[in-house]
Amino acid sequence: MFDFDRETDRRGTWSVQWDGIADRFGVPELLPFTISDMDFASPPAVLDALRARVDHGVFGYTDWRLGEFREAVREWYATRYDTEIDPEALVYAPSVLNQLSQLLRMWTEPGDGVAVHTPTYDGFRKAVTGLGRELRGVAIGDEEALEAELARPGTRMLLLCSPHNPTGRVWREDELAGFAALAERHGVAVVSDEIHADMVAEGRRHLPWTRFAEAGRGRRWAVVTSGTKSFNFPGLTGSYGIIGDPGERETFIRRMETGEGLASPAVLSLTAHIAAYRRGGPWLDELRAYLAGTMRMLAGRLSEGLPGVQWSPPEAGYLAWIDLRPLGIDESALQRELIETEKVAIMPGGVYGTPGFVRLNVGCPRAKAERGVDALVRAASRLRSR
Repeated sequence: MFDFDRETDRRGTWSVQWDGIADRFGVPELLPFTISDMDFASPPAVLDALRARVDHGVFGYTDWRLGEFREAVREWYATRYDTEIDPEALVYAPSVLNQLSQLLRMWTEPGDGVAVHTPTYDGFRKAVTGLGRELRGVAIGDEEALEAELARPGTRMLLLCSPHNPTGRVWREDELAGFAALAERHGVAVVSDEIHADMVAEGRRHLPWTRFAEAGRGRRWAVVTSGTKSFNFPGLTGSYGIIGDPGERETFIRRMETGEGLASPAVLSLTAHIAAYRRGGPWLDELRAYLAGTMRMLAGRLSEGLPGVQWSPPEAGYLAWIDLRPLGIDESALQRELIETEKVAIMPGGVYGTPGFVRLNVGCPRAKAERGVDALVRAASRLRSR
């Protein structure tokens, strides 16, 4: 029903991925596979709703608690995740990272530790360290080290990425239950960023943190998420969260409305979310199937072109986290080859605290993804032969 092979020219649209490429890589006009937005147009249902709202012509101050927004979120969780949430438990903010920053201010103090899994989404690092907190990284799968970090003096929060960015890991039920038990044992707050939840691969299942919250620090827990990632409208801004404790929830809302001056959300974001959650499901399901095909293509070309690399498609998302360490090539040298010779921009693993990897965004028409992986194979092969 939907054409994901269609290429849309995003140049000249103030796109961070396309027009802002020189800011990060120092060279303009590279073919980008970088920041995690997609090159696909948003679903027709979302575009139709936005057109209708624009045609109304009046964009006054807006209250997210009025109208259909909270009920649309409740329905989405019930149908997609078989999880009932209380619409009254919802909060709203311009972005997931904005929510995280507010929760860090509420539940931690400067100098406190925040435990995260490594590799770590760079937005977490900026939010945590930018507010003067200490980022305490633990390798995925090392539960002993995680408990040691949560037990350390001054650790006040466990910050989850669920599913995980950049690896695409979907946490299992026993893992999430274990995180909840550790948080309870050591008295730390939990914030679960679930913005990639809708993008799980076939055969995988995302379990919202709300299912484990009562076992994990009852009062101080939050889910932060948004439909902007799944339906590709991050430029409209807008995110929502779930905070279990009514007092903590009211504190969050009051701080946003007073200290941050963010009482009125972007009306087009509300419009897009409601349309996406009410009528965007078929588009999302076809997109996930299309991306699965792209990931299979990527796996085949990496296996053929770089046989030393053992890579499998991620369990969620459209970000390919590729371990190039078996090739024994220098990350800086690889970046030079990619930028200067191949004219492509691919995120180096060092950005996420794990040099030797790359993060390749394939949320794009397959023809573009093919150009990206072929460029990566050529650049890595040249370095290996030297």
